Amino acid sequence: MTGPRGLFVAFEGGDGAGKTTQLGLLAEHLRAQGCDVVVTREPGDSRIGPQVRAIVLDGGELDPRAEALLFAADRADHVAHVIRPALERGAVVLVDRYIDSSIAYQGEGRGLGRDQVAAISAFATGGLEPDLTVLLDLDEAARRDRVERQGYVDRIEREPGHVHERVRQAFLDLAAAQPERYLVVDAARSPRDVAADIAVAVDKVRP
Repeated sequence: MTGPRGLFVAFEGGDGAGKTTQLGLLAEHLRAQGCDVVVTREPGDSRIGPQVRAIVLDGGELDPRAEALLFAADRADHVAHVIRPALERGAVVLVDRYIDSSIAYQGEGRGLGRDQVAAISAFATGGLEPDLTVLLDLDEAARRDRVERQGYVDRIEREPGHVHERVRQAFLDLAAAQPERYLVVDAARSPRDVAADIAVAVDKVRP
């Protein structure tokens, strides 16, 4: 993206890692400083998001390629109509899941190939990358315990533990490949301690 822009922060990690909680705490921190903050999620907050979410998370079995392409279509609309306009007016955009989730879940978890899924997402977003990606890392036993305590488990959350382990490793590999753009946080710590580390990292990259 060229010209004036705000700040783009993506939150990644397995289900149950605390992304929703941390987005809320960071938004609270930034708004207290007078920032224009947009909190959004994938899939769900694009114009086609509710329909995509119903199919990929709450529907029946789905071909892995169809799943990846549905996520990419949602992301393309999300970037065009929510994320880019907010960044262009100088807002801070906090997104719950972005490209890394597709690479980890569909590329690795579904076995479609990380590079192939990354290419689809790059096309969908026009190459828009976050300024900072916060990876909330949680081991599989703790992650599953949190998800089961939530009650409802969606179609992707029902995948066996070994699939979620591969997904976790894919997230960690992505972070290791670009350490300057990632903050990896131990999500087993208290939410307030995690939030404090995230706030410090975001304040460092704010324009």
